[in-house]
Amino acid sequence: MSTMEKTFNNGEVIIKEGDAGNTFFQLLEGKAAVYKNYGEKDEVQVAILEQGQYFGEMAVIENYPRSSTVVAEGDVKVVEIEAEELNEYFTQNPDKILSIMKLLGTRIKTMTDDCNEAKKMLDKVRKSDSKINYDSFFSQMMQQSIYLTSKNFRLERPSMEALRAASQAVSSQNSEDGETYNYGTIIFKAGDVGKCMYIVHSGSVGIFNNYGAVDELKLQEVSPVACFGEMEMLTEEARTTTAVAEEGDTRVEIINAEDLGGLFKSAPAKIDMILKSLSYRLRSITYDYFNACKEIYESSKKD
Repeated sequence: MSTMEKTFNNGEVIIKEGDAGNTFFQLLEGKAAVYKNYGEKDEVQVAILEQGQYFGEMAVIENYPRSSTVVAEGDVKVVEIEAEELNEYFTQNPDKILSIMKLLGTRIKTMTDDCNEAKKMLDKVRKSDSKINYDSFFSQMMQQSIYLTSKNFRLERPSMEALRAASQAVSSQNSEDGETYNYGTIIFKAGDVGKCMYIVHSGSVGIFNNYGAVDELKLQEVSPVACFGEMEMLTEEARTTTAVAEEGDTRVEIINAEDLGGLFKSAPAKIDMILKSLSYRLRSITYDYFNACKEIYESSKKD
């Protein structure tokens, strides 16, 4: 397998923002800093990576350019894994599948929290004619990144092409795994402990806030072939929504976290789809977050 251990001295660049990415890394020793606009006057440090953490995986999962620069903080040792060897890497290290999914899940949760805060502030901005404490808003954000220059707001809306292709690969397998639900069956409800995730193979599933209440709100309709419920499985938190079968003979496959290694051996396309689904979700929420912050920033310059 094409994995290689590499060492970097303090200040050396491990990956560079904007470069094509065909490898990802795990930090074996030392620490590394993650930057936006590294080496430029508007450089922003957005994270510190610790021993054991992965980085660069987004570029591999969806074949996107590197989204940030990672720089060694002191002496650093990493293992580098080539994209074309990802399947073999997972075969030899099935426990790493869950580790990488949990990493993406944590990033999605953090970005979602930041995005929600940004949208609350944006709502205040749109409704208020008075001076707003923008500095307080920007300083409290986990991703302080809003990178206060116009350059940082040139974020393109993510494409679904990679996820669409991955879903078609799963659909072509014509899997009969799973359970079949009648119309109106509650698959899980808000407050349940999220111990598993699901893939829809036929029918459709509605995802609701306040299901059955007067203020019920349908957030999403999940159709074949797509997954849902994965975030709570990865973060080990209670469900925040309710999932309901919206057609008769709705068939869903149930996947537990401990099953991911075995699932990869029997159906690697499903693991690929889940990873691409998480990646697309992270890119989408990041896009929404940046756009909300852009409007806030532009409003702050008008005051």
